[in-house]
Amino acid sequence: MSSLKRALLACLMASVAASPLVAAQEASSARMVPKNLVGAWELVRCDNVYPDGHRVELYGPTPSGLWLIDAQGNYMMQIVRAKRMAFAANDKSKGTPEEYRAASMDTNAHFGHMSADSHTLHSEIVHASFPNWDGRVADQPYSINGDELTYRVAKPSSGAAEGAWGEVVWRRVRS
Repeated sequence: MSSLKRALLACLMASVAASPLVAAQEASSARMVPKNLVGAWELVRCDNVYPDGHRVELYGPTPSGLWLIDAQGNYMMQIVRAKRMAFAANDKSKGTPEEYRAASMDTNAHFGHMSADSHTLHSEIVHASFPNWDGRVADQPYSINGDELTYRVAKPSSGAAEGAWGEVVWRRVRS
C-alpha cells in the first residue's frame, strides 16, 4: 500500500473513531457487524448494470475509493473518479456550472452506521455528499468471495434507466 493510501487510511480511521454517531449506534445496538466486514476496503468497481447486461462505469475504468468499517458498525466511505477535472480558478467558490457538476458526479462520500447478516447489509446514512441520502436507511444484498465484497444497489440514484441496478465491488486492504 502506498504511503499516501496509508496516510489517508490513518486519517479516515481517526475520523471514524471521533465521529458523532451516538444516536445511530444506540438505534442499532442490537445489530451485529460480522468480523469479516470490519476493516478497510479498497474500491474495485462501481457500475450501473442494465437488464441487457451492459455496464456503465460511474467513476471511470479505474475508480478510487476507501470504505472503513469498525467493530461497532461505524463506517466511512469515499468513492472518486481517478482522474478529475481541476477548477480553472483554483478556488472552489469560483467554479463554472460544468466544474461543479463534474465535482458532484465524480465523487460520492457518506458515513453512518451499518450491520449485516449473512446475505444483507443494513446501512443508516448519517450524512452524505449527496444530501438526498442524509438519513437514508437501506438493505442491500451482498456476498464475500475471498477478499472481495460485492453488494447490489436496487435502484441507483445516478440517472440510470428503469431496471438498472448498481454493483459495487470492494477488496480488503491487507497491511
